[in-house]
Amino acid sequence: MSNTHDVLFKTLADPTRRALFERLCREGEKTVGALTARAGVSQPVVSKHLAVLKRAGMVRDRHEGRQTHYSAQLGALAPLVDWTSQMASFWETRFDHLEDLLKRMDQ
Repeated sequence: MSNTHDVLFKTLADPTRRALFERLCREGEKTVGALTARAGVSQPVVSKHLAVLKRAGMVRDRHEGRQTHYSAQLGALAPLVDWTSQMASFWETRFDHLEDLLKRMDQ
């Protein structure tokens, strides 16, 4: 697995980061304050998680006055989508072979 995959998996492994990313995907751009209001953790914790998401390329920030707005970068998930597709193909082939074997055994 490539380093990109490792970074993305590690980043998404944390439930708070995953929830923040999912919220940005669903609801669009949000300020740190808006994200903190429903995160169940403090603003410094939200900011730290957003920094990890930003380093992974999963969010982008935009400064407007004293506020920082964050938005999800869906393209960052492309390596995981590709990996998932490869794994699905792998397992589909394995199950097809197993099905063929079971049919032969029944004959």
